[in-house]
Amino acid sequence: MIDTLCEQAHRNGVVVLFFYCNYRTKKDQSAVNIIGCLLRQFLVGATGIPKGIRSAFGESGQGYRKGLELSEMVKLFIKTIIPIERVYICIDAVDELVPEERTKFLDTLGRISRQAPNTRLFLTAMPHIRGEIEEHFEDGAYSKIVEIDQGDIARDISRKIDDSLRDGEVLKDDTINDTMGGKLKKASEM
Repeated sequence: MIDTLCEQAHRNGVVVLFFYCNYRTKKDQSAVNIIGCLLRQFLVGATGIPKGIRSAFGESGQGYRKGLELSEMVKLFIKTIIPIERVYICIDAVDELVPEERTKFLDTLGRISRQAPNTRLFLTAMPHIRGEIEEHFEDGAYSKIVEIDQGDIARDISRKIDDSLRDGEVLKDDTINDTMGGKLKKASEM
């Protein structure tokens, strides 16, 4: 999906920003770090770093402070993306964030979507946090929440395994291959 958006975004005035939440690095994935990462992605593609951003980060490194607070980071982020025609923010596996950081992050995304109406959000998460996501956005802020068919995922993985086996690639342990294949076949038949 990211690749498709990026291909379509080659026209002027469209920016695609993305972040993949990873359960292995939960402790490093705070709301402020994620917004900082998105801001950094934007700046990498920009022609220059705006003076306000440069001075804000310069001041944050002086004295006792080690970085910007979440509220400061969000203000900078919104100020930076407001002039852009359309900004797509894609966040994968929101459910992987630590619950308290997830709450802060969803609040932040809600604020960004209200203050920067040029922003479109695409979030993926497991169904068990659907209610949590919905409560952070105003009515009508999202148009559709789609639950992924597990059978589709299983069929896709099974197809990829079959392709790998046909190409001469084999899993190191045939028992794992047989077990995975059987479980995927059952899931795809559901």
